[in-house]
Amino acid sequence: MSRYNRHTILSEIGQQGQDKISNAKVLVIGAGGLGCPVLQYLTGAGIGTLGIIDFDVVSESNLQRQVLFGTSVLGINKAIAAKERLEDLNNTITINTYPKRLTHKNAVALFKNYDIIVDGTDNFETRYLVNDASILAEKPLVYGGIYKFEGQVSVFNYKEGPSYRCLFPTPPEKGSVPNCSEIGVLGVLPGIIGTMQANEVLKIILELGNVLSGKLLYYNALTAQTTSLKINKSEAEIEKGLNNKPFFNTLSEEFDCTISIPEISIKEAFKNINLQFIDVRESDEQPKITSLNPVYLPLSELENNLDKIDSEKTKVIFCQAGIRSKSAVSILQKHRINNSYSIKEGALEIIEFINNNGK
Repeated sequence: MSRYNRHTILSEIGQQGQDKISNAKVLVIGAGGLGCPVLQYLTGAGIGTLGIIDFDVVSESNLQRQVLFGTSVLGINKAIAAKERLEDLNNTITINTYPKRLTHKNAVALFKNYDIIVDGTDNFETRYLVNDASILAEKPLVYGGIYKFEGQVSVFNYKEGPSYRCLFPTPPEKGSVPNCSEIGVLGVLPGIIGTMQANEVLKIILELGNVLSGKLLYYNALTAQTTSLKINKSEAEIEKGLNNKPFFNTLSEEFDCTISIPEISIKEAFKNINLQFIDVRESDEQPKITSLNPVYLPLSELENNLDKIDSEKTKVIFCQAGIRSKSAVSILQKHRINNSYSIKEGALEIIEFINNNGK
């Protein structure tokens, strides 16, 4: 009684409302910047069953914004590390962990075990997968997105409302939009947006207020301004996504890892002599690594500039965090340009190596 006293004394919630919360089952996709605040507040609120799916491990760069974690859990799977912290916050609820990748093969079956799905992902491939699986499993989806100093929140597939495909019908070209590990993000922003997502979850469970279905809430952290945009439902886009699913089906390649992208550490790369370094970041991205004399070819321009690739050399490709560089290697493979490698951790790994070894 004392744990949830501040809820139960609210006339709009009361014991009946708290019972609804305690009986709810919520699955959170991703225990990263958005997932951490969502999980903390839903755990504190007393959600009866929480599911956490994340295949990633905690790294030092996460600690700036993923406040569930500390240095003691570096290298530990995020779902497992999150459960340990959350059980200390509230040991009266059930927390299920899924330390694996979400794929087109397991998504729908997993979603059917829960009442509400929360999207805490940071890439477009998974967002479309989560949306389509939510529709097929007939579950509402609480969406959040962040970019540098801006955030978005909405609720999709709620009471036959619009879906993510109604807002963004066409997926961007793979690798064309950098995520926060590549472009950066203000540390408090995912906390703000994630808390808004948790709020939408509770509103859905309690049937209180106006759920953000058919609306996109936009927040700017630099101006503290919010804007609400209307989203119209498009049956055509939903049907196209579910029936054709060209994007949905190709996720088996992306997430089942059946396609091998050669990776290399900068230390391993320097064991070779005949190297061509290729920087696939945009021209305004920092820091520049001029000492390597790289060829500057933004990923979006790579395919149109294959003549600048030296077929005789070992190609060492890097971006900010080792994500776009994988796409670049994939493009070169498609054009039968072999002996190409992606730097695992991107520009930061290179700079650290140069500083430590005087290269």
